[in-house]
Amino acid sequence: MLAKAVPAVPDQPPGETAWSYEPKWDGFRALIFRDGDDVVMSSRSGKDLARYFPEVVDAALAALPHRVVLDGEVAVAAPLGGVARLDWDALSARIHPAASRIELLSVQTPAMFIGFDALALGSADLTGEPFAVRRQALLDATGAASDPRIRVSRVTRDDATARAWFTDFEGAGLDGVVAKRLDGRYAPGRREMVKVKHKRTADCVIMGYRIHKSGSGLGSMLLGLHSADGELRMVGGSSAFSDAARTELQERLEALRPEGGAVAQGEVNRWRSAASAEWIPVRPELVAEFAYDQMESGRFRHTVKFLRWRPDRDPDDCGFDQLEVPLTCDVFDVLMGSTGDADG
Repeated sequence: MLAKAVPAVPDQPPGETAWSYEPKWDGFRALIFRDGDDVVMSSRSGKDLARYFPEVVDAALAALPHRVVLDGEVAVAAPLGGVARLDWDALSARIHPAASRIELLSVQTPAMFIGFDALALGSADLTGEPFAVRRQALLDATGAASDPRIRVSRVTRDDATARAWFTDFEGAGLDGVVAKRLDGRYAPGRREMVKVKHKRTADCVIMGYRIHKSGSGLGSMLLGLHSADGELRMVGGSSAFSDAARTELQERLEALRPEGGAVAQGEVNRWRSAASAEWIPVRPELVAEFAYDQMESGRFRHTVKFLRWRPDRDPDDCGFDQLEVPLTCDVFDVLMGSTGDADG
């Protein structure tokens, strides 16, 4: 079951309790199926995740009922600034082709499964039951679990608390708030939940660009921010421009190429070849505002969207400091069993 984006946490209807609210986790969405000694862990697209997270499979065998299907997220937490925070880079590194590397990382950066729904328990198919029933089944399935690799997300029925969570939990690496109707059934493939995500923007320096794969026009603008020591560091790119905009942007940036400037070589990895990694540096004189979802290890994640030019901004003033999020919350305080909180 999926979620559709809404601009604000929905209010409880007057005199009625219709919604259940919970934090929006930033991990790999996963279904865990246990049937006796068999455990299958599947991504939303059907990818087998069990081989990459053997410690979570072990935890499911040790802590979950013999027959159960749970919906949730696989996540990795790491210490940062005195608190534990979700670590997307460490989680992504777990998807590795070498079994020996997977085994090593399962010890060095162990993952946990955070359950937020139950689809089956014992012989009962729960997908036709309202969420209030499924939530209780989730607690029943995990209530006896003493393994720290099996967790349950906190929930609340108080909309004011949910709005506070939206702000308070950001420092722990969470991505917003999800709301589910208490009487809602589980509808695979349909956007029956709603989500409110953090809207973030940053003023970035244009460091360069890549040519579009067609060979004509700009393919992406490459963005930079100044570190505390003044160094301009690349933080990602923005693309998805119209044909007309691609031509106009290439002409605009071409005029900023240093005389005799050479093509630079970018990072080569399993997603980008040497040829596609090449980029064209420009003088760092232009500033634009971009919308982004997350910043991780000094780089933007997901889609970065161009919003507007900022001729009023000095490129030297565009630094990482504008992106700082206070580290005021530990991710383990957002999980059931950490604070003694019950569903409210």
